[in-house]
Amino acid sequence: MTDTAQATKPPYPNTKYAWYVTTLLLLAYILSFIDRQIMSLLIEPIKADLLLTDFQIGLILGPAFAIFYVTLGIPIGCLADRKSRRTIIGVGITVWCIMTAACGLARNFPQLFLARIGVGAGEAVLTPSALSLISDYFPQKKRARAVSVYMSGISLGQGIANLVGGPLIAVLLAMPPFELPVVGELRAWQTAFMVVGLPGLVVALLMITVKEPIRRGLIETQVRANTNKNGLSFKESMKFLGKRWKAYGSLFFGMSVVTLVGYTGFWNAPLFQRTWGWDIGSIGIALGTAGLIFGPIGATSGGWLADKLTKMGGKDGPMRAMYYGVIVTVITNILYPLMPTGNWAMVIYIPSILGGAMASACGAAAVVHIAPNQVRGQATAIYWLIINVVGLMLGPTSVGFLTDLMGDPSMLRYAMAGIPLVVGIPAILLIIWGLKHYAVASDEAQAWAEKA
Repeated sequence: MTDTAQATKPPYPNTKYAWYVTTLLLLAYILSFIDRQIMSLLIEPIKADLLLTDFQIGLILGPAFAIFYVTLGIPIGCLADRKSRRTIIGVGITVWCIMTAACGLARNFPQLFLARIGVGAGEAVLTPSALSLISDYFPQKKRARAVSVYMSGISLGQGIANLVGGPLIAVLLAMPPFELPVVGELRAWQTAFMVVGLPGLVVALLMITVKEPIRRGLIETQVRANTNKNGLSFKESMKFLGKRWKAYGSLFFGMSVVTLVGYTGFWNAPLFQRTWGWDIGSIGIALGTAGLIFGPIGATSGGWLADKLTKMGGKDGPMRAMYYGVIVTVITNILYPLMPTGNWAMVIYIPSILGGAMASACGAAAVVHIAPNQVRGQATAIYWLIINVVGLMLGPTSVGFLTDLMGDPSMLRYAMAGIPLVVGIPAILLIIWGLKHYAVASDEAQAWAEKA
């Protein structure tokens, strides 16, 4: 594969419009995390109504959501490298909103499992397409900050879901079930799914206002005449990534462990209920407030640090900033479940939010920083595939499995603390090893940008 200069391209889009698109994509990402996070607040009433075990809950939280969320990522990434990204995103939002509402119609474990599969299928389209769009709206030296703003949707969505969802669920639990024509009786947890799922359809309509930007940072290949001008074949993309496996592998697998640790947080509401006796309303307010304040701070400060390191000549800026966030995440996730009181757990949980948001934002920025345009959607999809296969498949499920294995629901805190203790150090060492290889890939990316 050889690099050649591209034809001269027009200037980047208007900055204000670029930030409008980023904000709209951020709103979509917030909604996606509200739709997936709300279930973590509903674990106890769902368990009681459907007579489920912690392991079954873990299956619904993780594998059910991940089945299509991870497997559709690569074909969606291929589409994002060739077709209209705004259309792909609009369709995805519509699907996941409808399927979130469908969770509220579930009457048993198989029905809820299938509805969660649908939510994951819809949400699979968003991030590969969104990061590809953002990368074409901003030049390389400003891109990490825009990506970090988008990635703050993780903590904002979780925060809003907790802050609004907790008190809402507390009110719904105190009310008698709703009776709807045809549908029949809806319990409090079922009503909550309906309330959070349907409003997102408005955001799907707003995607009509997004313009497809010119694709930038392209590379030429020796088989160019046989490829789509807007993208490389999957085989070519895999060949490109394979030649740079040390940079991409350390980034992908290092962040997969962070994702695993992060998704153990799906059990935070039961943790505070079982260990320290907090009610769901108080849990939602505490977790939601912390997420809304410190999540965006962590994500945007991570983007700022990545851009700062890059401007100072740091070839590994985004990945190094990610590395700092990983260290904080691993340490604090070991500690906060073991605190003697819920208040102390919240104090230690705050830096966990900061570190996790920084690592997530910088990890995504690190991918697009070194990927050429024709590979960007696919590279992002593979990144999402790997981190979510590990994170979603193992995070929630391993906590539920270990808790059931110990035979006591109150042992949840030890399951949550043990997982980052076991997997954290290998992840940190892997990222340290990969920094020098990432710097080499960053040099390549800079060369493409200068030739464009």
